[in-house]
Amino acid sequence: MSIAFILSLLLQVGLIIHVIKTGRNQIWIWVLALLPVAGPLAYVAVELLPDVFRSRTAQRTARGFRKAMDPTRDLRRYENEARVGANVATRQRYAEELVRHGRYEEAIAQYRQALTGLYEHDPNLMLGLAQAQFAQGDAGAARTTLDELIRLNPDFRSPAGHLLYARSLEAEGNVAKALEEYRVAAPAYPGAEAAVRYAQLLSAQGQRGEAQRIVRELLEQARIAPGHYRRAQREWLEAAQRLL
Repeated sequence: MSIAFILSLLLQVGLIIHVIKTGRNQIWIWVLALLPVAGPLAYVAVELLPDVFRSRTAQRTARGFRKAMDPTRDLRRYENEARVGANVATRQRYAEELVRHGRYEEAIAQYRQALTGLYEHDPNLMLGLAQAQFAQGDAGAARTTLDELIRLNPDFRSPAGHLLYARSLEAEGNVAKALEEYRVAAPAYPGAEAAVRYAQLLSAQGQRGEAQRIVRELLEQARIAPGHYRRAQREWLEAAQRLL
């Protein structure tokens, strides 16, 4: 028997097993068995490719490709939505996209327009405003916005907001308060960034022993964490290694 025939036979058997295991229509078994070339091609086209293109990985890849080809596509779409149907949701999406494109002043304007009426004290909008202010380089304004957010929404909890508050204090030069906020924020933050920033500031203040203790604990947790966590946190885990 030729190698091509053997490979074709193995493919037929593999696809038949796939039909049985995934509970697909049993007619495919006969199609695959009786049509050694057309059957597998039809099965892949009808049953497998749609699943591949519906998968999250494929969708992320497609979105990434579209952004690489047309990086302002989403920005134009959200701008149009905000102009045509100006409401809180469309303004927030547009503001978030403006931040991603580094257009912070325009993002701040959109957040301020959204922070009116029933949404005047909305914590998510206030957090978005603070993030845009910090990204623009105005740590004082970001910290002031976050202070107002906390005062007006005492039950609101956000790890990202807490980390931003600590970073704003650090950028303002309030090191003692920043260290305290980092200390509280780091354990609850869903990633390595908060702990690494805390350790970096400790190290910069001459507290290398405490900084290295935090880093060792972080790296040990990462060692036993799932692989996708380590891949997602690679930048911060590498920064942690440099503190040892």
